[in-house]
Amino acid sequence: MLNFEAVRARQISLAELCVGLGVQELRTLTAEMVDTFQELIAGCSDADVLFQPVDSKADDRYASDASAANLAWTLGHVLVHTTASAEESAFLAAELARGVENHGRSRYETPWELVTTLAQCQQRLEESRRMRLASLELWPEQPNLTLTYVPWPSAGEINCVSRFVLGLFHEADHLEQIQSIVQQARSAQSTV
Repeated sequence: MLNFEAVRARQISLAELCVGLGVQELRTLTAEMVDTFQELIAGCSDADVLFQPVDSKADDRYASDASAANLAWTLGHVLVHTTASAEESAFLAAELARGVENHGRSRYETPWELVTTLAQCQQRLEESRRMRLASLELWPEQPNLTLTYVPWPSAGEINCVSRFVLGLFHEADHLEQIQSIVQQARSAQSTV
């Protein structure tokens, strides 16, 4: 997997991290990330998916209900959120690769309240893998690497490759959160 530490520390830009990456590398990185998520939840139970963890960093400024803004996310919630973000990056990247200027967001997030079983989490991850890999098939043989935009000021200019990787970066930012949820859920079960 890519090491995003230098980007997080603002020592290099995301675009600099992505130099030399092509479609094959994006396929490999996608597989590695989904495999990592699958490994993290392997052995979980349906109860773990619904377990309400403690998260002192919980802050969802986009919560549709203000009372849920500081509510820690369940495992199912984190998985649908991260896969939706990675898929959005993949589909926006395909447009940039084809020379289509960025025109906004392209996002759908499965309602997290409907994801209540481990099988649903595993299925969501595999569906996301399939969709992201399929999006790379939309790229032309010679993708447009010069078309860029700035999604937000601290992101800097990104092209199709770095737009795709931005989804992986976001997923990587949630790995520790998933580990913590799984650990808390297993600890809670062992005390019962």
